Amino acid sequence: MRHDLEKTLLAKITTLPQLTANIAGWKSDGKKVVFTNGVFDLLHLGHITYLSKAAELGDKLIIGLNTDASVKRLKGESRPVNDQNNRAALLAALFFVDAVILFEEDTPRELITKLMPDVLIKGADYTVENIAGAKEVLANGGEVKTITLVDGYSSTSIINRIKAQVKGEQTC
Repeated sequence: MRHDLEKTLLAKITTLPQLTANIAGWKSDGKKVVFTNGVFDLLHLGHITYLSKAAELGDKLIIGLNTDASVKRLKGESRPVNDQNNRAALLAALFFVDAVILFEEDTPRELITKLMPDVLIKGADYTVENIAGAKEVLANGGEVKTITLVDGYSSTSIINRIKAQVKGEQTC
C-alpha cells in the first residue's frame, strides 16, 4: 500500500515532455488547467489556503517550483531552507495538486509559454501587468487572476521568528 502511495506521489513530480502530454490529454477531455508558481520553502497555512483557492479555479492544478539555484538567486544564499526535492514532494502530497514541475529560471515565463495554461494565478501582491507569462496567457485566450494572501504568513516571516527565538534562547 505504501509503495503505491509513494509511486503516486512521485508521479506528480514531472518533466516538461510528460507534463505537456498530460496537459494535452486534460484539455482534450475538456479540463481547465490552472498554473501557479513559487518557492514554497516552508509550507504553511498561507500556502495551503492560496493553493486550494487556485485549485478551485479549474480542474487541474500545476505548480511551477523554483529550483534551489533559482531560490538562492532570488532570496539569498541562506535559502531555500528545504531543498527542491523536499519542497516538490510536500506539494505533490497535497490532494488538490495534480503536477509539480521544477524550473531553473528566475521567472516561469518560458515554462508558462510552453505549457499555456487556461488560468494563470499569482498572489494579490502582484498586479496582472507584473505577472510573468500573463501577456502570453491572455493572448492565447486564457485568464490571469490574483488571490488574496493570508496576512501574517510567509516563509520569510516564519524563518525570522525562528531566528529571533533561537537568538533569545542563546542570550538567556
